[in-house]
Amino acid sequence: MAITTDLIKKLREKTNAPMMDCKKALEESSGDLEIATDILRKKGQIVALKKAGRCAKEGVIGSYIHSNSKIGVLLEVNCETDFVARNEDFKQFVKNVSMHIAATSPSYVSREEVPAHILEREKNVLKESVKNKPENIIEKIVQGKLEKFYSEVCLLDQPFVKDDKITIKEYLNELIGKIRENILIRRFVRLQVGEDIK
Repeated sequence: MAITTDLIKKLREKTNAPMMDCKKALEESSGDLEIATDILRKKGQIVALKKAGRCAKEGVIGSYIHSNSKIGVLLEVNCETDFVARNEDFKQFVKNVSMHIAATSPSYVSREEVPAHILEREKNVLKESVKNKPENIIEKIVQGKLEKFYSEVCLLDQPFVKDDKITIKEYLNELIGKIRENILIRRFVRLQVGEDIK
């Protein structure tokens, strides 16, 4: 199948990936938009892994106040250079993730931040809830329910509210793949009128 400029443009609009990457992904997928999108996502994850060890000391603090003025979010996202911190895609990412936090109210950035005592308590509750199941499948059930727990309380594991086919981590990896710098969601605070800070 011939890879037309229209097809490349469509993929670029869908993924925000550079033109040449879109063209290569379409050639690799024989013009299939869905497969090409997956190829670009995987490339973003590979680039993210390569960039992970690099120092990210620049960045921005983004904010979002919900229209009813009862929910607010402060979010710090770090990158390697001030140049990237001023990039429109980077700024859009910070804005989208701030809005996502307002909507989903995660407790932690990543699963590594979940305190050991909370994780232990969650495991005990889950084990108790499936104690009547056969012994050989209890661990699998608990592991599956634990993944669901992570997707509720950890920002990076949550399905992105604007596109629930991807997680926030995958959305972050796509940005890293596009910008070619290490980017970290460092911390956030979500405030809601009448509620204590998590």
